[in-house]
Amino acid sequence: MTLIVDTKDILSDLIGFDTTSHRSNLALIDYIEKYLAKHGVHAHVLHAAEQAKANLIATIGPNVPGGVVLSGHTDVVPVDGQDWHTPPFKMTDKDGNFYGRGTADMKGFIAVVLAYVPVFTKAKLTRPIHLAFSFDEEVGCLGVQEMLPFLKENVPLPRLVVIGEPTSMQVATAHKGQYVMKTKVIGQEAHSSRPDDGVNAVVVAAELISMIDEMAQNSKKNGPFDDAFSPSYTTFNIGPISGGSAFNIISNYCEFDWEFRFLPTVDGPAIAKKYQQYLDDEVVPRIRMKFPHCNVTNEMWAYLPPLKSEPGADGESFALALAQRNDSTVIAFGTEGGHFQNLEFPVVVCGPGDIAHAHKPNEFVPVTQLEACGRFMQRLSEAMAT
Repeated sequence: MTLIVDTKDILSDLIGFDTTSHRSNLALIDYIEKYLAKHGVHAHVLHAAEQAKANLIATIGPNVPGGVVLSGHTDVVPVDGQDWHTPPFKMTDKDGNFYGRGTADMKGFIAVVLAYVPVFTKAKLTRPIHLAFSFDEEVGCLGVQEMLPFLKENVPLPRLVVIGEPTSMQVATAHKGQYVMKTKVIGQEAHSSRPDDGVNAVVVAAELISMIDEMAQNSKKNGPFDDAFSPSYTTFNIGPISGGSAFNIISNYCEFDWEFRFLPTVDGPAIAKKYQQYLDDEVVPRIRMKFPHCNVTNEMWAYLPPLKSEPGADGESFALALAQRNDSTVIAFGTEGGHFQNLEFPVVVCGPGDIAHAHKPNEFVPVTQLEACGRFMQRLSEAMAT
């Protein structure tokens, strides 16, 4: 089976929309809404609460239980500072690959889904195929969280949700969860020759970073472990840090971002609680003894639930049949899947392309991967009509 004729044109159109997360995705959502309407499919456009963005949900076939949700995010990561050899927002067809920002992550999947809408509408579906396209996945899965109440109210329990992130069309049933935090330290300025006259916010931040590193080293050494994942343990990372104003001034402010990615069997909230208790019981009382206004706060600004595997579950078996695979796998990166699973929707991750090609300059998806995804959609259409 060759690439369905409209897939290339649709993907080219999608790549042409610069939907980097700090920009609006409304033009792309409008494009999809009009495309669906042309094929007789009504779409619900759910505008974001506080920004010029939107989610889109559509149903093809009868809105009854046992359907399949095809889910994809419409935003992409930035291209700034990357060495692109092709225009990032103009698709390039070269050597059997389609190049452009989002080709793999994950407009390639959305393009295949849209190309198969005419196939879905012509099939006499007895169970529905739902389309769920979100915004701001790349910056904390913000869009899908606004989508969830609508899904819970309007989508009967599906047999399966397919998150079309790039897995080389393997069926993935689990990934780690993630907490992303911002710690802010308020100290007291003083002349650097008189350190006891102040509270150095950078030094306090360094102490907290050392504590996080201790948790990281303990996790690496003592686990718990799950060899299905690589790395096989919960990991920690320190991100951007800023603070201080001059070398001869005791710094009165410092902030840093940090994250941890935890195994599905690990209690993620307990890790966050341990850190917060250290702030509340040890650090804040100590610095406030010198100056009552000094403080440390820690805010979770993004949360990604883990996706937990359900070996032998009906949804997994169905996905494996659609992908013509014998075994499922796990993935190292996060997806929106955990949010769907929190609705008790069965979830797998399966999409065209390789995550190793995402978020990089010269991102691409092989045509053969889009063809494989197309075969998945064809089998889905046939399965949902029986």
